[in-house]
Amino acid sequence: MLVRLMLIALVVGMAILLVAVLWPDNLPAAARHRPITSALPLAVIGDSGSHSYQDRITFPPGGGLRHAALHERTFQWTEVLARMRGAEIDLGPWVRWGRNGVVAWLRDVVGLGGGRAPLKEDYLYNFANTGAVCKNILGDRLGQRYQQVPRLLALMNTEPERWRRGVVVFNIGTNDWNRLLDLQARSPSDPAIRAVIDYCTGQIERAVEVIHAAHPTTRFLMVGPASDVDDPGTFERFRSARERENIRKAVEAFGVALRGSAARRPGLVGYVDTGAWFKGLWGERGPEGEPAYRPVMIGPLRVSNTAGDGPENAWLGDGHAGTAMNTLWAQHMVASLRELTGAPLTPISDDEVVRFVTR
Repeated sequence: MLVRLMLIALVVGMAILLVAVLWPDNLPAAARHRPITSALPLAVIGDSGSHSYQDRITFPPGGGLRHAALHERTFQWTEVLARMRGAEIDLGPWVRWGRNGVVAWLRDVVGLGGGRAPLKEDYLYNFANTGAVCKNILGDRLGQRYQQVPRLLALMNTEPERWRRGVVVFNIGTNDWNRLLDLQARSPSDPAIRAVIDYCTGQIERAVEVIHAAHPTTRFLMVGPASDVDDPGTFERFRSARERENIRKAVEAFGVALRGSAARRPGLVGYVDTGAWFKGLWGERGPEGEPAYRPVMIGPLRVSNTAGDGPENAWLGDGHAGTAMNTLWAQHMVASLRELTGAPLTPISDDEVVRFVTR
């Protein structure tokens, strides 16, 4: 009986492996062989904050608030960049590409390459996927199914000349970080918080080293954390000054770690302070912990720090940044990329922001 079970397990295992080996790579041939232009190549490692909203595989129409009546006008920051600076910033072509996570992992194991996982519609060099955490950066701690950097690197290695001028953005860690919000409010120096800071920073640093070893002139941009107390979903919580100060200390500690990592590699790695950027636009809570945010005027549109699918809300109803916030963030990212690389990117003007958001 044992021998029979072992034979059945072997046959099943071989069948699964055969499926993984024969699973077609649906990357269009035209995406593999594109001419190199003057556009700045840009790749993204991240989570749902960088996963394109127009992906109809992960987010089928009608399947979520991002896909309600305003779906066609709701964009994430890379989608904004592609539309506003597509001739100057190269995120790759829009492709329907990827595999099931298990299949991709099995292909990695046998040396065939996993491609991108999961299957999604997105720009070629955008490896961000919804739900990603820091273990998915390199595939650590059973994060191999959806590992991002090794698979991005495999793609970069097929076009090394293109990536001599490229930039890889790391916009990840939110899913590791936000689950500790209550702990941040109670004890910002708790070992569990420090462990997440050290782990995520360490994974990003290792990823930079791995990519830099193969592409020594590629640059990197680390996106720092923001405080979740500015999310409309938390406005009834964390009202005490002590809680808010504790959360501020915890977020600052994470920012210091990432900023310090970037500072040790001047000219190679840049840092973007998300929290300071948000505060500079919408402000912060009042002295009693009440929402005291100011609106941001984009032409005639008054964008409040509220949640809802309409463009007058900074956030979508599902908690992700709305088109207005993402457009302002894209404007900030262009400035950051110019500073890091010296590339002659055309700044996104305030008038362009108005036209894009209010069209």
